[in-house]
Amino acid sequence: MLTKVYGSAVFGVEATTVVVEVNVARGIGYHLVGLPDNAIKESNYRIAAALSNNGFKIPGKKITINMAPADLRKEGSAYDLSLAIGILTASGQINAGNLDDYVIMGELSLDGSLQPIRGALPIALKAKEEGFKGFILPESNAEEAGIVEELLVFGVKEIT
Repeated sequence: MLTKVYGSAVFGVEATTVVVEVNVARGIGYHLVGLPDNAIKESNYRIAAALSNNGFKIPGKKITINMAPADLRKEGSAYDLSLAIGILTASGQINAGNLDDYVIMGELSLDGSLQPIRGALPIALKAKEEGFKGFILPESNAEEAGIVEELLVFGVKEIT
């Protein structure tokens, strides 16, 4: 099953929306494409531990993740939550029917709690500009993102 989740890349004070496409299909493997840096490539370890420690699982199937636009370098661990929500939705472990309305960012700890991210304000501004209804991010960044009017901001403590 194919799922799309929206995140954002921050360069200085500018943000660019990133589409995280997650496909779970028959087979075995984990493939991450779209110019991710090492922190993003290592995300599968953080995500697997966080999901396992919260009653979810990495499906024993072929997982293909594309981060678009593919020619834009993606950096940092702030995509963990986007990738995890994509995996959970594509594998049918959660029902998140309105993902298109939200930008989702956050670094996962191994216990599933969320660590702060950089660039919450530029991401929130870009989300509003592009017509997203809301922004889901670590609770510790909610006040910063909440400055942006007419954008719902959901600060969360953990993946559950």
